[in-house]
Amino acid sequence: MTSAANSAPLWQPDAERVADARVTRFQAWAAEHHGAPAEGGYPALHRWSVDELETFWQAVAEWFDIRFTTPYERVLADRSMPGARWFPGATLNYAEHALRTAEDPARAAEPALLRVDETQEPAPVSWAELRRQVGALAARLRDLGVRPGDRVSGYLPNIPEAVTALLATAAVGAVWTSCAPDFGARSVLDRFQQVEPVVLFTVDGYRYGGKEHDRTATVAELRGELPSLRAVVHIPLLGTEAPEGALDWAAVTAGETAPVFEQVPFDHPLWVLYSSGTTGLPKAIVQSQGGILLEHYKQLGLHCDLGPGDRFFWYTSTGWMMWNFLVSGLLTGTTVVLYDGSPGHPTTGAQWAVAERTGATLFGTSAAYVMACAKAGVHPSRDHDLSRIGCVATTGSPLPPDGFRWLHDEVRADLWIASVSGGTDVCSCFAGAVPTLPVRIGELQAACLGTDLRSFDPQGTPLVGEVGELVVTNPMPSMPVRFWNDPDGSRYRESYFETYPGVWRHGDWITLTETGSVIIHGRSDSTLNRQGVRMGSADIYEAVERLPEIRESLVIGLEEPDGGYWMPLFVHLAPGAVLDDALRDRVKRTIREQLSPRHVPDEIIEVPGVPHTLTGKRIEVPVKRLLQGTDLARAVNPGSVDNLDLLRFYEELAHTRRAARSAH
Repeated sequence: MTSAANSAPLWQPDAERVADARVTRFQAWAAEHHGAPAEGGYPALHRWSVDELETFWQAVAEWFDIRFTTPYERVLADRSMPGARWFPGATLNYAEHALRTAEDPARAAEPALLRVDETQEPAPVSWAELRRQVGALAARLRDLGVRPGDRVSGYLPNIPEAVTALLATAAVGAVWTSCAPDFGARSVLDRFQQVEPVVLFTVDGYRYGGKEHDRTATVAELRGELPSLRAVVHIPLLGTEAPEGALDWAAVTAGETAPVFEQVPFDHPLWVLYSSGTTGLPKAIVQSQGGILLEHYKQLGLHCDLGPGDRFFWYTSTGWMMWNFLVSGLLTGTTVVLYDGSPGHPTTGAQWAVAERTGATLFGTSAAYVMACAKAGVHPSRDHDLSRIGCVATTGSPLPPDGFRWLHDEVRADLWIASVSGGTDVCSCFAGAVPTLPVRIGELQAACLGTDLRSFDPQGTPLVGEVGELVVTNPMPSMPVRFWNDPDGSRYRESYFETYPGVWRHGDWITLTETGSVIIHGRSDSTLNRQGVRMGSADIYEAVERLPEIRESLVIGLEEPDGGYWMPLFVHLAPGAVLDDALRDRVKRTIREQLSPRHVPDEIIEVPGVPHTLTGKRIEVPVKRLLQGTDLARAVNPGSVDNLDLLRFYEELAHTRRAARSAH
């Protein structure tokens, strides 16, 4: 993927849009009150936000009117990473801020949530009703003995009950954690057993792809394997009775109890998120009430430009950080759209229909979905009224250049396309959406405010215009306060701070361009390094998957025991396609001409499918380990994979290659 920094932008916001953007108004206010630069637009504001880190975050707290019930002593007591201490002395509550709009009599009857399933019929939940439910449930949790710091878990789809449960948990100062109901029992237990929840909210099943999926047996297994549980709350999504000993959702949310918001320290845990856990137990990542509150206000209120009157739709599940990010849309007074169902049912274009039916103004999805629509010949704006969409945002993997062009051509020419990149680790973005900057094909618009994003070479020298490691050289409020069950912090340090001491290394290859935009090249721990030339796997996928015969691909670079380097490309073919010599030649020619002759694969191998994590990311490192001869049981955590059987193909291939080498 080459930088398009010198080419004409695909999209440029007009002067009116720039003037109306919340980030423009914030900059003018911060210039008046905190010495931010009044001129120079976003680049000058970003420079100030990282040079004057404490002043910037103080300005964010004031601009969004954060309610500190006790004042903070200073913004940042310790800059070291890990170990930065934000807003010491301050107390607040995340849920109180998420429900502030309900206090406005003019808005209390408006929808806070729009629930949509595969029927695509939106069902609203008003601000007043959401606040009432949270108040009732928080009181019930306290009755059950739930105290600040206790863990409360959800085995739930993306439905309003999940939002209510999260907010009630935060209101009492307890710690939320969730998994989607398509996770099997082992995957859920790998996560929940680490944190020992005292309450479990669960459905009896879910609907996906036009079918009902009963989960009652899985729920029974979870109850049996989580001895810490004091209560189970049953949500009858499929209409079943509550199992013996479980509480009924309707009963625990009945009543008119005003919510009581526990005022907790800034760094008090809000929720636990989990890494994909492909090579061991998932990391249990703890983020704080205050850190998430400030980071999400900044990200949603300034970068995503959300506020009252907006409708925020992101296709996600409760097992992915984007769900937590979506719920935080409430902070800005935005209506949040919760879609529970398959992204492609009844047709590939289903998400565009949901966007139309809900009047979404910001539509978030995955790069993979955009490319699937392009391959399937979907025509969103021809078939739907998408006039309210101002921004289409994508994440999960880099949006290929063809994805930018397709959105521009098939949704609207005057469309803000925000390819964003961050991580579960910070529950936010390092780089991505800026409403006042141009969009260039294949690039993320800029590093985010308050994010000191750099590209480092192996010696820790900053790079511009060259591929390097994505690093962050100053703390962010939403960085984990710790990992669960990591008392000395060693696992936390190993995860981010070992390569460059005191600097966060994220594990992605990036290029920072001369113009300040960002290009993501894929994960650096599965880098392709041939004859000293490094390339991210995402660049290969973007080129190869343009070919109509190839549905999906996986590339691995393997250092051989004899000093050689084997680089196979695995391809999952589209229906009816055949991997013959002609297709092999076209694949090799595509890579040679568009990327690099050094990165033409040694072999092109047809596979029955490409394995993914449960949140849809291609599994590269475990496949590399299998091909190096690691046993399947040690190479991958089986509960983290969408289809374990697909990995057996790669395991068998490793055996075959080893046998062939032995024979020689």
